[in-house]
Amino acid sequence: MDDRDLVLKARQGDVDAYAELVRRYSEIAFRTAYLITRDAGEAEDAAQEAFVKAYYALDRFRTGAPFQPWLLRIVTNEARNRRTRMSRQASLRLQVAASSQETGAFLPSPEAAALRLDQRQMLLEALESLREEDRLVIIYRYFLELSEAEIAEALGCARGTVKSRLSRALARLRQRLAPEAQPEPRGELRSSDDD
Repeated sequence: MDDRDLVLKARQGDVDAYAELVRRYSEIAFRTAYLITRDAGEAEDAAQEAFVKAYYALDRFRTGAPFQPWLLRIVTNEARNRRTRMSRQASLRLQVAASSQETGAFLPSPEAAALRLDQRQMLLEALESLREEDRLVIIYRYFLELSEAEIAEALGCARGTVKSRLSRALARLRQRLAPEAQPEPRGELRSSDDD
């Protein structure tokens, strides 16, 4: 049964139909909330609260519209609200649930694994340093793999706006990841191989 049929049945009071929607979208709802709140407990609470709010807002859901972007907009708003209430932001780090996308076909050497971990950490720190608007459009596109149409629906903007926001956000991310050209200090002694 597709999402539209489930939404129609849920609107008519079929709790099992809504339970199926929750089952289908609970992982992506949690991942979305986690990428915003950076806290597993807060993300779980935000996702659950978003499902409750979505259930009571089903009568306002536009018939024929895709369910996932509509739900993710609710999840995003709930997660944002929770994030602003959190006081422990300084020590939290963004952890990506993208590991489920890794194939695991081979085991990298410890050196390669450490390098990948360092690269991932650099990427996450650069991503975390972006404005929320930039961070969200990148997260939706590359971490959650939403289409441009789904992103537009989730962000409440036009598809062309998604393209331009994504382009600018990626440029800002590249800028933060680019190695800074540090000129060598003049007049300072370098270590010598004569020792």
